[in-house]
Amino acid sequence: MIWPWIVGALGFLLLSGVVMTMIIAWIIYATLLRRNKPGKWDRGISFPEDEEYCRMHDIGIAWGEKYKDRIREVAIESDGLRLVGEYFDFGGNSAALIIAGRTECLLYSYFFAEPFRRAGRNVLVIDNRAHGLSEGKVSCLGYREYRDILGWCRLLHDELHNERVFLHGICIGSSTALFALTAPDCPDYIEGMSCEGMYTSFYRSFDRHMDLDRPEKKKFPVVQDLMLHSREDPYSTPDQAEYLYAHCTAPKKLVWFPHGAHSRIRINDMQNYDDAITGFLGELDARAAN
Repeated sequence: MIWPWIVGALGFLLLSGVVMTMIIAWIIYATLLRRNKPGKWDRGISFPEDEEYCRMHDIGIAWGEKYKDRIREVAIESDGLRLVGEYFDFGGNSAALIIAGRTECLLYSYFFAEPFRRAGRNVLVIDNRAHGLSEGKVSCLGYREYRDILGWCRLLHDELHNERVFLHGICIGSSTALFALTAPDCPDYIEGMSCEGMYTSFYRSFDRHMDLDRPEKKKFPVVQDLMLHSREDPYSTPDQAEYLYAHCTAPKKLVWFPHGAHSRIRINDMQNYDDAITGFLGELDARAAN
C-alpha cells in the first residue's frame, strides 16, 4: 500500500522542518542574545567602521574625561548577578539613569548624559547584565533587566540619597525602562522617562533589521513620558512611535526630529535634543516643587 509511504514522507518533512526551525532559532539566539565568547559586548567601540557612531563615541568619552573627578564606581546584585555602573555626582538631589540598548555598555551612555547634567541631575550609567564588566550570559531584551533597573533605582534613592529618579532609554533600553515603570513594585520616586527609538515589539524591530541590513536572508504608564523619535529611523519606524504615543495614558510629549538613524538622533541635532530633555525635566521640577 502507498499510504504508509505517504504518511512516512509527510512525517519526515514535518520533523525535518521542526528540527531546522530549532537549529535556526538557536543560531539567532546564540548570535543576538547570548554573550558566548570573550570580548562580546565589552566596553570597546561596537561599530568602529561607522563614522557617525565613532563621533558619538569620541564625544561621549571626552564628556566622561571632563567629569572624571565626579565618578564613583557603584555595583548592585540582581538575580544573583553582580552588575556595575558609574555614578556622576553633580551635587543635585535627583538623578537620571541612562539605559543603553543591546550590545552597548556604560561608555556608550556617556554621549547621552550632558542634558541631564545641565538640568541639575546626577547621572548613573550602567553596564547592563551580560554587557561590559557586569555578570551574565544572556540579554533578555528588558524582560528580566527591568528588575536590575529597579535595583539601581533603589541604590540611587536609598543609598545615594536622590529624592527622584528619571529614566532615559535608548532602543531596548527604552523597553527596559517601560517594563520597570509598569512593574507592580515600581516605587513612586521614579518620576518618569524619556525614550529614543522605542518599538512596539522586538520582533518587528528585528524584522526591519533583516529587511534592511540582510535583505538576502528570510525572516521567520502613570508617570511623565517624553518620546524622542526620528522620522528617518529605519527600525523603530515612525508609525510605531505614533502608536505608542496614542496608547500612552500618562502625561506625555512626543518630539519629532527630521534626521537621524536608529539611536542617532542626538548626534544629528544635539542642541534641540538636549533642549527637549532639559525642558521636560524643568516641567517635572516645577510640578515637584508645587
